[in-house]
Amino acid sequence: MRVKLLAASSNQGKLREFRALAAEYAGDIEIDLLPRFSELAVFPEDEPTFAENAAGKALHYSRFTDEIIFADDSGLVVASLGGAPGVRSARYAGENAADQERNAKLLAALRGKTGDARNAKFVCIIAAARKGKMLAVVSDSVEGTIANEPSGANGFGYDPLFYFSLLKKTFAELTEPEKNRLSHRGKAFRKLGKALSMTS
Repeated sequence: MRVKLLAASSNQGKLREFRALAAEYAGDIEIDLLPRFSELAVFPEDEPTFAENAAGKALHYSRFTDEIIFADDSGLVVASLGGAPGVRSARYAGENAADQERNAKLLAALRGKTGDARNAKFVCIIAAARKGKMLAVVSDSVEGTIANEPSGANGFGYDPLFYFSLLKKTFAELTEPEKNRLSHRGKAFRKLGKALSMTS
């Protein structure tokens, strides 16, 4: 059964990844951005957990369309930094900071830390809703470490610093198929696809 999903996001990097993941379903899942997203009332995303932000965002934007809305809240969690950047991953270095500025701040916070103190994980929660009714909330994560310096030109966000030991590469050094297979977002999206197929 063909499912159309509208993403409650303006993040083009995430949209590219979600569309690549949807391609795994041989056309059964179509993804687009919610029309006029930038003109709609903003959901503040100031809840203390990824799940609350994702669910709140999906429910909020589901009021503006009859289609299924999905929203994700994802980020990097470093235990030795008390869980930072955490839910503030996109705003870690300020509201309008660039990826390079966020990465620089993270490296500065970890300066002098070695071994397990550099352990980190990427977390992704995806929520789907329609007309104010929650359809699914799924989550997944991937473990890694924070490298001493950025490496790689692919991906976005903290990918150049997130070292995945199994492949001995940062996420920014992975090919798109590799990242989609292994990433927190890829694993969570597959759970979403399964959940929606059970509710349709």
